[in-house]
Amino acid sequence: MSDEPQQPKAAESGNAGKAGKPAKRKRPRRTGWRRLIPTWRMVLGTVFGFLLLCIGLFTLGYVLVKIPPANATATAQSNVYLYADGSQLARDGEINRENVSLSQIPRAVQHTVLAAEDRDFYSESAIDPKAMVRAAWNTLTGKGKQSGSTITQQYVKNYYLGQEQTITRKVKEFFISIKLDREESKDHILEGYLNTSYFGRNAYGIQAAAQAYYGVDVEDLTTAQGAYLAALLNAPNAYDVIAHPENKARAVARWNYVLDGMVKEHWLSPADRQKMAFPMPDDAKGPAGMSGQRGYLVQAVKDYLTDKGVIDEDTLAVGGYRITTTLQKKKQDAFVKAVDDQLMSKLDKENRAADRNVRAGGAAIDPATGKVLAMYGGIDYTKQYVNNATRRDYQVGSTFKPFVFTSAVENASTTQDGRTITPNTVYDGTNARPVEGWSGGYYAPENEDKTDYGPITVRTATDKSVNAVYAQMAVDVGSDKVKQTAISLGLPENTPDLTESPSIALGPATASVLDMTEAYATLANHGKRATYTLVTEVTKDGESVDLPDQHTKRAVTRESADTTTSVLQSVVEGGTGTAALAADRPAAGKTGTAEEDTAAWFAGYTPDLVTVVAVMGQNPSTGAHTPLYGALGMPRVNGGGFPAQIWAQFTKAALQGSAPKDFDLDLESGAEQPEIPSAAPDEPSIEPSTGEPSSEPPSEPASSGPPTAPSTPAEPTLETPSQEPNPPSGPVNELFGDSDTTRDSEPDPRQ
Repeated sequence: MSDEPQQPKAAESGNAGKAGKPAKRKRPRRTGWRRLIPTWRMVLGTVFGFLLLCIGLFTLGYVLVKIPPANATATAQSNVYLYADGSQLARDGEINRENVSLSQIPRAVQHTVLAAEDRDFYSESAIDPKAMVRAAWNTLTGKGKQSGSTITQQYVKNYYLGQEQTITRKVKEFFISIKLDREESKDHILEGYLNTSYFGRNAYGIQAAAQAYYGVDVEDLTTAQGAYLAALLNAPNAYDVIAHPENKARAVARWNYVLDGMVKEHWLSPADRQKMAFPMPDDAKGPAGMSGQRGYLVQAVKDYLTDKGVIDEDTLAVGGYRITTTLQKKKQDAFVKAVDDQLMSKLDKENRAADRNVRAGGAAIDPATGKVLAMYGGIDYTKQYVNNATRRDYQVGSTFKPFVFTSAVENASTTQDGRTITPNTVYDGTNARPVEGWSGGYYAPENEDKTDYGPITVRTATDKSVNAVYAQMAVDVGSDKVKQTAISLGLPENTPDLTESPSIALGPATASVLDMTEAYATLANHGKRATYTLVTEVTKDGESVDLPDQHTKRAVTRESADTTTSVLQSVVEGGTGTAALAADRPAAGKTGTAEEDTAAWFAGYTPDLVTVVAVMGQNPSTGAHTPLYGALGMPRVNGGGFPAQIWAQFTKAALQGSAPKDFDLDLESGAEQPEIPSAAPDEPSIEPSTGEPSSEPPSEPASSGPPTAPSTPAEPTLETPSQEPNPPSGPVNELFGDSDTTRDSEPDPRQ
């Protein structure tokens, strides 16, 4: 055997390299959970592949998407609005536009638009990814729907594409914007944007907007006026302070945002900014085709569709929709006739200055379905642009009081001394009596005409609309609970001046006529709320558009709603709303008057129709609210007068041909009306100066604490002298709320 070492065989040295090189170590295999973690090669490969894919898709999109010819609005169609029976209500869609060159638009006005919509327009690219991401995030997190689009993108949407919210349109908009930004100057794009944008009032382009809002050509716009027009671009209808005076604060805030932005961008000096005051636009004049009620109804339908998110405002303006409303032509005509017969025909604008300020609004709803059956917006849309049925800037007055009582029953509330609040509960109706149990400070509201009522039942206090009683009741219930009940019934949560304080009972809230109609419809529907609707069907090119689901939900218990109805029946039968008896139907209702008599209301209902009517005072030149003193030759206009008379005529005509229905009521315990006992010879006398008994009551109270009219009805039916040899004296009548002063032919429902 040789002593020399033997060389290993190749097969036995699989880990060895070539001769003279060390063997290469084999990478161990990944096991267990480590197999789930990608290697850096995999990550790098994936990122690189994704980038290549994006570049490829971008290139493909850029090549394939061409800049199309102008769309558009040049070929816009009409929207057709139909009554519920299919007959035509109105047709709109005529485009109001006059193109101007950029040189005709003052530089300051150009800057207002840039400050409002895209401050980096001249320095940025056509697409702003950061703004798009920010807008998407704000939309997803509930901070409001935002587009994140540059002016270039908005112009492409307006001029080349359309308003539909689809992925395809967004993709096209993206690529066309990039191409356009490379092929056209910024000035050309801005000019196109200013000529195609929608400013509201059927005005397309800034020249049409200048005429529609200020009656001037674009060259003559001031910077302040331009800032308001620029503010409109964000939400044209919402920021029109003439059509929606309740939104003025929002519009002014947006106007300030625009001007402050100009200062920040050094387009406006702080000194010039400081001098500017908000430029109120002119009253709008509706197009001739929208005369009479048509314009009001069409605008109300548009507001409904846009507010509910069915169609956005720009898309609806392009047109092509066929919209079937809930409005019934016969009832609509009957409403107009009732207002004309009972109010407008009696105006003498030549000889009575106050008559020039008189306006009216009304709405009628089917309580079972929430369908708006008729609406009165004003004398003529081409003469008075604001819809008096939907505006939210007049106090509702005492038409709010039933919500306080409903809340009392709903919450099983008690008086300060522990008595359950029912229609028969006795309150102190002394004028200017400070409320008890309120920690927010001194509050002592006056009654109408400063009348002292003394002890008075809730039912009678409602008949006479006694402020002292209802302010105290709001404290007893809790003003926060009263507010929540009003919202549950149908008032919008953001209703102006819907405050949590005793004054809530007197109706400082400025809900619209339509809002109040929905709330009263909930009472008529036994406490079930059917949210109002104005539209039953919307189609475009034969395709149906989805509408909000209509549903009915319980807002308050049946006992709460029905007991309130029983109290409001008394208002019609013998209180301030007796003029409503002319409808020849079982009815319930409440009168009301705004502070300083700027508006008079009647809200009433039968079991199958709810209608609210308001007569308002507004200066036609300044738009300021004005008292109705002296209007129609009356010392003052109240809810039991013209509003109730309009209500009665309309309700009678609207329900003609249908059998009258009685209310089917389920009342709370203690709400029934006992019959009045015969007056006894030894009945205690009442001191006229105080309205208090001079001796102890002849019977024991029905419950603990002060009496709740134990042996005496809330609304007694007194016999005539020929039937009753010893009728109660006048002061006794006053105590029980049956004095002749509430039976006048022209009752006074103020407060």
